[in-house]
Amino acid sequence: MKGNAMPQGFSAGDTAWLLVSAALVLLMVPGLALFYGGMVRVKSALNMLMMSFACLAVVTVVWVVAGYSLAFGPDAGGGLIGGLRHVGLQGIDGHHLTGSVPTAAFAAFQLMFAVITAALLSGAIADRAKFGAWIGFVAVWVLAVYVPIAHWVFGGGWIATHLRIFDLAGGTVVEINSGASGLALALVLGPRLGFRGDPMRPHSLPLVVLGAGLLWFGWFGFNAGSALTAGGGAAMAFLNTQVAGAAAICGWLVVERLRDGHPTTLGAASGAVAGLVAITPSCGSVSPLGALAIGAIAGAACCFAVSLKYRLGYDDSLDVAGVHGVGGLLGTLLIGLLATSAVTGGDSGLLYGGGLALLGRQAMAVVVVAAYAFGVTWLLAKGVDRLVGFRVSEEHERTGLDLVVHAETAYELHATSGGARTVVPHQGLSHAPRPARLDANPVDGQ
Repeated sequence: MKGNAMPQGFSAGDTAWLLVSAALVLLMVPGLALFYGGMVRVKSALNMLMMSFACLAVVTVVWVVAGYSLAFGPDAGGGLIGGLRHVGLQGIDGHHLTGSVPTAAFAAFQLMFAVITAALLSGAIADRAKFGAWIGFVAVWVLAVYVPIAHWVFGGGWIATHLRIFDLAGGTVVEINSGASGLALALVLGPRLGFRGDPMRPHSLPLVVLGAGLLWFGWFGFNAGSALTAGGGAAMAFLNTQVAGAAAICGWLVVERLRDGHPTTLGAASGAVAGLVAITPSCGSVSPLGALAIGAIAGAACCFAVSLKYRLGYDDSLDVAGVHGVGGLLGTLLIGLLATSAVTGGDSGLLYGGGLALLGRQAMAVVVVAAYAFGVTWLLAKGVDRLVGFRVSEEHERTGLDLVVHAETAYELHATSGGARTVVPHQGLSHAPRPARLDANPVDGQ
């Protein structure tokens, strides 16, 4: 092939849509950084931003070196892992196609999924993880946990070929994976100092809402881009994404209002994310009415789920398990009830006359992915903790990771008196007086 000529089957429209979608998914990383950064106390806000941004660097390097090849290379046997044909992205250029798009575009799109999934884990261990240990953990976790699951579901592995589940955009690969892995991390590192005692409210709700808005915007690329074509499948995924996010806000706020007496800003932002999580696997298999039901159920259920950490004593700081794990589980399972052949072009769920077979396959995938992600992540975190220590000292945790780790602060707040400037210690702001009944919010303490 000479020059810039493309092989037969190439679609410029599909390629343009996939590249735009990849950029939208990339935007979710700073969106997540703002979402998480606003939810923590001010003394660790920058550290949360850095944990997300570091994933952009680390995961990209790992993906180029071996991640893509192991996830999407020719199967190395048993449907468990890909081969090494594309190590260093060898053979990946602008002239070879995956479907109707250049494989280079497909590899870039899938890279963004790996980045955002790794970044999600940081929310489970906010305020207390060593930054260097986090970097090393992410590099190993991508290869040991994310890549095998991506191969099973997206790369033609055993779940794709034998279970034949519906998971368009990563309810298993991204959401259940991150929820189970985040729970394992939270258990290994243990609760924050003062958990269930000290007020740990979000330091900036405007940042939380801004971050949620960016996540919602990027999620259109995340879900609709997963169709890999600029056609009807992408359009339906786009519409279902919007519907589920909106319905989940309603579901979460209704629960807050009935239980706590106040619908909160934090609840609205968290509800939107819960709905977007739940529709991730199902956006290509349900009708808009089904998306409405999935969003409302996920919003209400995740609102209840995030309070379990206080009852059970595990400190999943920013509710990765409660929102991404539970939302992903619901979205994946509800396909077995709400999938319709009018959208899938094949199987239907139980409520559309399809029987229990699809629900059973979806449930098996949920159990296997959750168990694998939790178990391997727990072992990796324990290994990192034994080798270099995963958690900062009590003194550093009390001082705040921004100053200790990064020698920076999120805000230059100061008072002036008699021409002299007095710097106000940022970490003290986290103990400001609390509004009435804010402590009733189940996700307070994030």
